[in-house]
Amino acid sequence: MKALITITGRGIGGDTVTALNIAKSLEKRGVKCEYALDHKAPGFLFRKMNIKWHKVTIPQAGGHAATKMRIIRAALLSIKGVAETWHLIKKINPDVVVGVIGGGAIIGCTAAKLARVPAVGILITPLDGMICTKLNPCIALPESNLYFEKRKNLYKSYSPIDPEIIKGSYERAIKRMPSGFKENKKTILFSSGSSLFEKMAIAAEKISKLLSDYNIVVTGHPLSNDILKHLNNTIYLGYVDWMKDLYKIVDLAILSDDGVMVHEAIACKIPTVALKGVKYGREHNMAKVFPDAVIESYVNEIEMKVEEALSKLDSMKKAASKYSKEILRAGDKIADIILNHVKK
Repeated sequence: MKALITITGRGIGGDTVTALNIAKSLEKRGVKCEYALDHKAPGFLFRKMNIKWHKVTIPQAGGHAATKMRIIRAALLSIKGVAETWHLIKKINPDVVVGVIGGGAIIGCTAAKLARVPAVGILITPLDGMICTKLNPCIALPESNLYFEKRKNLYKSYSPIDPEIIKGSYERAIKRMPSGFKENKKTILFSSGSSLFEKMAIAAEKISKLLSDYNIVVTGHPLSNDILKHLNNTIYLGYVDWMKDLYKIVDLAILSDDGVMVHEAIACKIPTVALKGVKYGREHNMAKVFPDAVIESYVNEIEMKVEEALSKLDSMKKAASKYSKEILRAGDKIADIILNHVKK
């Protein structure tokens, strides 16, 4: 059996990680996976893993931050994208198309419908939820506005993560930390994913001034060098590709209110503060998804919320433990939904 997975984004961040983790679960079940990214996507994660991919047009409207103009532009580009993906489907003849998030979901599901091939959409944005649910079965991830809805052919799942994320090494992490890191101090991690957004840096700056007796660790490649001015009193690691080790030394995680990292932290049983509005104003209500394990905060209240989290680390860690097992099997759950749809 063969699956074509169409993916939005640059082939570097959370959307790609989601797709690759779904593919890993499908491959465990004997499915060969091929991938399609936008023509302009550099595909860094694919290059690193020596995975080839097809090139089609997969526009981005901006997800939850989409504007009318960007939606119109994406709609026009989608005509080309659907045509290219339809031709790709006819060429490689997959048994199922998995459309992953935003434009990846919309292009994949629409082209598969026209090509009369089964498809499943993986949903996060309002636009993919509006379109893909009219075409084929879909799986809503926690960031989707459909996550708490009940509809026919609409499933829900935690975001798929690599189960290996919980198998990091404390010793390896300690060896990689710079000299400013103090092993006898508790550690607070600030991260907005592969990229460092300014609001996350500002939050780290605020807490570094408040809590001098903690290691304040910040990760991510800055969107601009100007952001680095906020990190003078922190331990800045830049882009990190050894997160499973880093998680082993983290006592509290301050993460953007979206994406894979919140799931990874909870799977590792790390109490988490979800910082709202970091990425283009997006808010996803992760505290509702993971009650008692996640506290939500805006930047202007981060000091109060971090102190609240530190006062109940034990109870938050216990709550995270309740969700860990189901998060770790999310990829398998999604793969089973996809394959059950193909068999119908």
